[in-house]
Amino acid sequence: MLIHPWDAAHDEGEWRAWLSRHDFGQLAVNGLPGDPPWVQPMHFRYDPEPGPHGRVLAHLARPNPLWRALEANPAVLLSVVDDYVFVPGPWTAPEDAPSEHGTPTSYYAAVQLRCTARVVDDPAEKAELLNRQVAHFQPDGGTAPVAPGEAPFGRMLPGIRVLDLEVTEVRAKFKYAGNKPRDVQDRVADRLAERAGPGDHAARSHQLRRRTTD
Repeated sequence: MLIHPWDAAHDEGEWRAWLSRHDFGQLAVNGLPGDPPWVQPMHFRYDPEPGPHGRVLAHLARPNPLWRALEANPAVLLSVVDDYVFVPGPWTAPEDAPSEHGTPTSYYAAVQLRCTARVVDDPAEKAELLNRQVAHFQPDGGTAPVAPGEAPFGRMLPGIRVLDLEVTEVRAKFKYAGNKPRDVQDRVADRLAERAGPGDHAARSHQLRRRTTD
């Protein structure tokens, strides 16, 4: 992922805050020799600790075909992309140029977590990590805890495996016109507010938060 200086996260807190609100991504696992990589969409829980970059918790069904590849090479990449919009060319044209000379582009936020995967099969640890993941998505409860050998979910434990991913490197990008003049940034922000389509509000919020002042 190319990251220009103007698209880079302002600091570690920016990508951490964004990731705390975005918990669905795609896990890329290196394929076995002769095979392409596996890419698995999944919900996950990001925990800022332990370690300098935190950890990711997720679970997948035991019949998932990626396990052999994952066990052969535990180095994986979790890619999370959201708050994306298409920006029409006329919105980005310089003030002294015809509108049709503007460049169509995309705005988006993306965080890529390089991780070392540990597969958890121990029933007690698996139950603990599953409960932590559910607590992230259902902080108010409402679902019985998982406990080995106990109803209602104990009998389902053998059918899943838990992924405990140690994050070893983070690459974060917030592509929201950081290299454009202020008048162009203001125009795009106005157009996003007027269009008010899917993703426009979130993209506009990022742009206003990050825009330059010169």
